[in-house]
Amino acid sequence: KDINLTINKGDHIALVGASGSGKTTIVDLLSRFYDPTAGNIQIDGVDIRDIQLNDLRKLFGIVTQDPILFHDTIKNNIGLGNKNATDQQIKEVTQMAYADLFINQTAHGYQSMIGDRGTKLSGGERQRLSLARALLKDPPILILDEATSALDSESEALIQKALQHALSDRTALIIAHRLSTIKLCNQIIVLKQGQIIEQGTHEALISKKGEYFKYVLLQSS
Repeated sequence: KDINLTINKGDHIALVGASGSGKTTIVDLLSRFYDPTAGNIQIDGVDIRDIQLNDLRKLFGIVTQDPILFHDTIKNNIGLGNKNATDQQIKEVTQMAYADLFINQTAHGYQSMIGDRGTKLSGGERQRLSLARALLKDPPILILDEATSALDSESEALIQKALQHALSDRTALIIAHRLSTIKLCNQIIVLKQGQIIEQGTHEALISKKGEYFKYVLLQSS
């Protein structure tokens, strides 16, 4: 409702709020999983409805809480991000995503089968594989939807390192509950019941002692 938001190139935006507040809806609208019923969304001044859908979605790399993986090899799952990628390019993105740490320990390396939906991998390994695939696509805009929420502390620490590499020179929208992920962002948007109720840096929102401040207190308790 009445969302008015400008995201500049290179911004790292955190979307924060309770379940159902509209975080995922915003990123779904950006990639045109559905269209707004009023108003418009523009990229570089062009209404996204005037951009070919295939061209629009080439701009985005998306990593979700539950990664979409297939019963295939590690290499082929990553290669979906760019079917023309070389083996060297695939290795480079797995290093950036810290996925090479577990790939090199498997019996068949990049040719290892991961099972349906990646069942042979841990949650952290699936996330790192999904991030590597997004990086191989090399999108100007990265969307991370709760990418660390279901991970143990060790896996989360690796993903945090990977994200610092991934966010370099990219625009990013990050839906996050964990403070460690939110702090990677230079702008925080706080949503409630489909509306923006607060917006600013971590420090500025803490000093306001509003909704975000309460959110941080809950994380710290």
